[in-house]
Formats: sequence, structure tokens, C-alpha cells
Amino acid sequence: MARTDHSFPAGSGSPAAAPAALRGRGAVTNVRHRFQRDDRVQVDDGWSTSGLPADYVDSVPEFPAEFSSEFPSEFPADTPSRERVIPILPDSRVAPAAPKTTVTAEEARKMLSRNDSPDIPFDVAVNPYRGCEHGCVYCYARPTHSYLGLSPGLDFETRLVAKANAVQALRAELSRPGYKPSPINIGSATDAYQPIERDWRLTRGMLELMLETRHPVTIVTKNALVARDVDLLAALAEQKLVVVYMSITTLDAGMARTLEPRAAAPWRRLETVRTLTEAGVPVGVLVAPVIPFINDDSMEHILQESKAAGAHYASYTVLRLPWEVKTLFEDWLNAHFPDRAQRVLHRIEDLRNGRRNDPNFGSRMRGTGIWADLLRQRFAVATRKLGLNRHRLALDCERFQPPLGSNATPSLFAAAEAGASVASSSAASSSAASSSDFLSPVGAQASSGVPFSDGLPAVSGAVGRGARQLRAMAAGQLSLFD
Repeated sequence: MARTDHSFPAGSGSPAAAPAALRGRGAVTNVRHRFQRDDRVQVDDGWSTSGLPADYVDSVPEFPAEFSSEFPSEFPADTPSRERVIPILPDSRVAPAAPKTTVTAEEARKMLSRNDSPDIPFDVAVNPYRGCEHGCVYCYARPTHSYLGLSPGLDFETRLVAKANAVQALRAELSRPGYKPSPINIGSATDAYQPIERDWRLTRGMLELMLETRHPVTIVTKNALVARDVDLLAALAEQKLVVVYMSITTLDAGMARTLEPRAAAPWRRLETVRTLTEAGVPVGVLVAPVIPFINDDSMEHILQESKAAGAHYASYTVLRLPWEVKTLFEDWLNAHFPDRAQRVLHRIEDLRNGRRNDPNFGSRMRGTGIWADLLRQRFAVATRKLGLNRHRLALDCERFQPPLGSNATPSLFAAAEAGASVASSSAASSSAASSSDFLSPVGAQASSGVPFSDGLPAVSGAVGRGARQLRAMAAGQLSLFD
């Protein structure tokens, strides 16, 4: 491990000059994004809203002597004529209003994003939203807002984008002839169950599509709203098609409000783990990220409470500070923890081989050096004692059936009957078996407003082209653990 030079302060900012924290928001300001060519700084030029300069002085008006008795308090009789005084005016200036959340709809050309990162246990992901209202100050996805010309700071958590056609676009991609099923992760960049999901319901619509096509899916979230879709998740779990990971950074509600101001409270996340487990949904917990001197002492407690709530799997990552997140996190430290800001930054440098961020595969997730080894040992001991990660969970990729076209809406039972009349007895029995596994209600409509297929494809299609494609692709199973 390279020696870290601590002769200079790790942070360039002064705690005394740090921006004030905003209630209900993680970032304390809008930082300049890396594609921005100009800087704009708000400066108080001393002019009040009354239109008078700050150093303006006025003269006491001259009144005849007979008026002095009528205004004894304001203009005493012994006041010299034309004496210059500074007027006392009420300051009508008010603090700027707290930024409100706005949502803009966009039409997505495609939904599936692929990666070949060796330290990520999935290679396909979908994100129905851009930006995240949870406001986690440490979020590694904040720099993605720069591609929209917006700040990774407050803009990331207040100026959100919803992909209004997310379900239709995903359906089109799954329908392509050469598509090969692989577990899709929902929520890799921004949380798919952030507060705006209550109204947009795009995530639920995608889960309905996953159930219709029997496609394996993984979910990462820190919002208790995921329990709303327990009916779909339980149906997927019966066919080994889903696993849910709940991210828990701390059990301290006060700390959580500071780190993740609009995410679910820690106790609600644990209740959600319990609810999903009781419904038969496999659940894991992510202690992510581990921040030195902020929440690193909570690892064992989080794992213990998660195991008691029913979690079977666990993992952790160390804080990452890519691009603009470095500046955002330092401002946040100086605003909330000025007494330990430099200690935190120095320890991060120790974990990152002398730098604030390490983008290298293999070390970016858990760090390097003696402190990273200590975290690794603590996690290994805790999971072994609690019985976590005893077995690997593999999702089934062989059940996948291409979705129906946009104009095809056959009935569930009508499809089986029609197929039985034109197919062989073996094909008809195969279709009946598939129909019995399809657990979605007939005639249902996706919560996102997208028509939900109320049946399977005709037997000729399911046993014909779709089956041949699956046999040709030889789709296997993908483990969720590295």
C-alpha cells in the first residue's frame, strides 16, 4: 500500500465556509458538473429589496417648531436641523424557497443497459427513472445527471425524469428474435422504488411484464415501497425468478435522515425484509456503503437485525466517490460533521491507496490496505456466526417465454384450447403445464397503464419458434454471488 501524505489537509474546503444543510435533502448545493463550461456564483451585492443601497443615509426632515410637540418621540425638539441618520427599514429579504421535486416524462428508445464489469454480479439492468429523490449524498449514480446538463447535486434529487414508456420499450426488447434471457437488475443506478414510484408505477409494470414472460429479475432498493408489490414478487419467487436486496446503511434513524433523507427509515426496511420473507421471497441485505467514522461501527448490528428479520444473504461495499461526488461528499461532511471531516477523508484515502476514489475493478468496491482487510474480516466473521450466505441462489432462466405482441391479447384458457385443437397431444400437454405455472390474473392491466397480456402465446408460437429459440440459446442459470 502506498504511503498517504497527510502533511496537507485532505479537504480543500473550510468547515466554517461550508454551505448550510437543507432539510429533507442530501446535497447541500448544486455543484458544477464536469461538462459545464461556465461557473455561476451567487453574491450578495448589498442592495436590499427596498431598492436602497446598504450605505444609504437620509436626512431628518425640517419641521416647524409647532410640530415638535406632536412628534416628541420621533423628532425631539433638540434634534439639530438636517441631521443625517441611517433609516431603519424592515428587511423584506427572505431565504430562498426549498427546492421542490419536479418530474419530467421522456420516451426511452431502449431500456436494457449492459455491462461487462467483473465485480458486478449482473450484466443487464433497467432503470425506469433518472435521478433519485432519496437524496443519498454518497450515491455513485449522481454523475449521470451531468449527461443531461444538470448538476449531480440538488438537481439529481429534485429534477427527476420518468421514462413513461418503460414497460413498452422493455417489452419490445424482450420480443426480439435473438434475445437471450439473463437476470435483469432493477435499480442499479437509481432506486426504482423512490417516492415518485407511488404515482408513476413503472416498476410495478415491469414486474408484471417479468411475471408474464417468466423472466428472472433482481431488485436493489432502500425503500419499503417494494412491499407494495409483494403479490408479484411472491408469484415470481415460486418459480425461482426473483431475489430482493435491501440496502441498509445504519440503524440510527437520525443518521439515516442525514445520509438518506427521503429513503425509508431503518426500522421500516427491516419490517419490509420480514414481510417479503414471510411471503416466500428470498431477501438479502446490503451494508452499503461503509463510511469510515460515520457508519462503519454498525456493520455487525445491521447483519444481526437483518438475519433476525429473515434475510438469507448479505454483502457490503466501501464508499465510492467518483467525479462530482467527491465535492458533494466533502461539503456534506463539513455541513454535518465538521469535527471529523478530515479524519473521514484521510481514512478514505487509506482505503483507496492514497486517493479519494479508486475506479479499478477488483478494488473499487471494497478497497485495499489494512483497513479494507479489517472490514473484510469483520464481515466474514459476522456472516459466518449468523449463518448468512450459506448457499448460493440461482435464478431460473429456462422458463422465459417471449412476450406477446402489442396487438395480441388472447385469453389464457382460450390459448390453451386453440393450441390443443391444432397441435399434437404432447404439445397440448406442454402448453397446459405452462398455463398452470402462469400466476398472473387473467384480464389484468399493468399499473403503469400498459395493457397486460391476459394469456400465453398460442401453442404453435410457444412450442414452435419460441421453444426452438430457447433450445438454440441453451440458456442457463446465473449465480448472484461472486
